[in-house]
Amino acid sequence: MSLGAHLIELRKRLFIAALAIVAGMVVGFILSDFVLDALIKPIAEVAADQSRAASLNFTDVSSAFDLRVQIAFTVGVVLSSPVWLYQLWAFVMPGLKKNEKRYAVGFVLAAVPLFLAGCAAGWLVMPHMVTLLTGFAPEGTTALLTARSYFDFVLKLVLAIGIAFVLPVFLVLLNFAGVLSAAAILKSWRIAVLAITVFTAIATPAADVMSMFLLAIPMVLLYFTAAGIAWMHDRRLKRSQQQLDVELAV
Repeated sequence: MSLGAHLIELRKRLFIAALAIVAGMVVGFILSDFVLDALIKPIAEVAADQSRAASLNFTDVSSAFDLRVQIAFTVGVVLSSPVWLYQLWAFVMPGLKKNEKRYAVGFVLAAVPLFLAGCAAGWLVMPHMVTLLTGFAPEGTTALLTARSYFDFVLKLVLAIGIAFVLPVFLVLLNFAGVLSAAAILKSWRIAVLAITVFTAIATPAADVMSMFLLAIPMVLLYFTAAGIAWMHDRRLKRSQQQLDVELAV
């Protein structure tokens, strides 16, 4: 494909993904009250457990509406993940043969549960991080949390971890497409473990070592699982090639 054709293809994929996200945002706006209650719950627990006043604050007239829009967008991204993940894969690998198109289906079937699991992991870790970080404030003080910055913190945590959980699927499918070998994946395991550690250290507070390990361990396991699947695939291809060579020699 020429550069112009790639740009047209990208525009098409982005448009479909955007429509799916907008449709998800409608549902997200309806569920915004439920999500907002869940967001406020850790703050209430901070006030109860640490004997410290804590509240979520809206600093201007439009901030409450802006927060609901942010919530709707986040829920829309999560709900529409099957669509935009497929569009992402379809754009990255447009040259697959017909018998390889099933990889796209396999990608969606594997990536969506992993993305949702990553988002769930970020959501489960989030209350502990809120409690930990607000715990550094002196006793007798009030934790005044700005709604916009607080939700930005939650948004980055949940979506970043969700996307990180999907990356091993890319490794497997790149291997199936013949772009990346299992040997190359295994050779880079030290760099991968270091990158995962750095990512989880950034995504979680430095003092909360347990949360970092709770995120890092499944990500490392997913990486080596992807390497194992790629190794079995390469081994199967090697055996098929050897059998074909024998048949041709005969």
